[in-house]
Amino acid sequence: MAKPSGADCNLDCDYCFYLEKATLYREKRRHRMEQDVLEAYIRNYIDSHPASAEVAFTWQGGEPTLMGLDFYREAVELQARFGAGRKISNSFQTNGLLIDDHWSQFFAKHDFLIGLSLDGPADIHDEYRVTVGGHPSHALVIRALESLKAHNVRFNILACVNRRSSQEPRRIYNYFRDLGVEFIQFIPVVERVPNSADEAMGFTLHSPGGGVIMTASHRCAEQITRWSVLADDYGKFLNAIFDLWLTKDVGRIYVMNFEWALANYMGQPGAACHHQPTCGRGVVVEHNGDVYSCDHYVYPDYRLGNIKEETLATLLQTPEQVGFGQDKLTSLPKQCRECKMLKGCWGGCPKHRFIQANDGEPGLNYLCQGYYQFFAHTAPYLRLISDLISQGRSPREIAGATLLVVKT
Repeated sequence: MAKPSGADCNLDCDYCFYLEKATLYREKRRHRMEQDVLEAYIRNYIDSHPASAEVAFTWQGGEPTLMGLDFYREAVELQARFGAGRKISNSFQTNGLLIDDHWSQFFAKHDFLIGLSLDGPADIHDEYRVTVGGHPSHALVIRALESLKAHNVRFNILACVNRRSSQEPRRIYNYFRDLGVEFIQFIPVVERVPNSADEAMGFTLHSPGGGVIMTASHRCAEQITRWSVLADDYGKFLNAIFDLWLTKDVGRIYVMNFEWALANYMGQPGAACHHQPTCGRGVVVEHNGDVYSCDHYVYPDYRLGNIKEETLATLLQTPEQVGFGQDKLTSLPKQCRECKMLKGCWGGCPKHRFIQANDGEPGLNYLCQGYYQFFAHTAPYLRLISDLISQGRSPREIAGATLLVVKT
């Protein structure tokens, strides 16, 4: 993915993990991708794919709309020039504040898939998602949503699950349902408070690694930010929504967390990187062309190089990046390797593996308890859905089988 505006944003969300990355580029207060970097990125990224493969571009931030529409008009022209007839797609993650009819018309014309950040009803959303001036943002996001719908732009909702929102799963899901949202992704918010080394570098959150800070049985609340979701609450949140979805909305509303679990259960590709055995393909290109291992690992130790100096294909194959991706699997603690839910969970994101397993081994995911609850609860239902799909039947038939699953 590319972050053409770096960490710059017109929101000042309390829980954002990326705002602090501006400290890596202190020589400028305003970070924008220049023309030569854009060309190098698009040419590089297309060349890194096999000739027959679709090339899927992802634009994130910070807030990518800060680049202005002309930047993306130039981007799609460069994609057409360097793509030479290849199938190219674009996804775009935004907070929605600057989205108007001009943006929506552009997205519709070029078939962009939009990820719109919205945490729920106004009181929940505005708890942490405020403007740089400290003002609520919910009304502006709803304005963006209505504009996207008016122009038939494909979009999904990206909802962060934090300490507050995790307490109201049914209200949040029904709110999205009433808005007519068809695609939703729930993203757990988990961050640690910084240590002295992080603070010395100018970071406001704990960097990946740094040793085990808590045991699985004793959650050290003072080490976790006040807005981070609790593991048990995250599992309960997903399960409550899953039960609503199962009885009302299978085949009509697509919750990506459930789709990923089903894909893993059926042995098919499509699960998010954190629920795959290995990772390492989702590198990040910063505004100046710097390439990092992952957007959760934008730190000096994980800088791979710069696309103006080396190709993306080369950087993806460096021993450092290959090892980064393989470590997701090889570093799993014994508790994970022997877990019945391994093939659904795969240990979650390495960034969150900072607690001890039950036997004291380091490297267990902070969200383990919640993940286990979720995968254990959904497994019998996903088995039925998988069977229906393999028989060429509609997954919606699962609604009539719900009581059978509960009884067995």
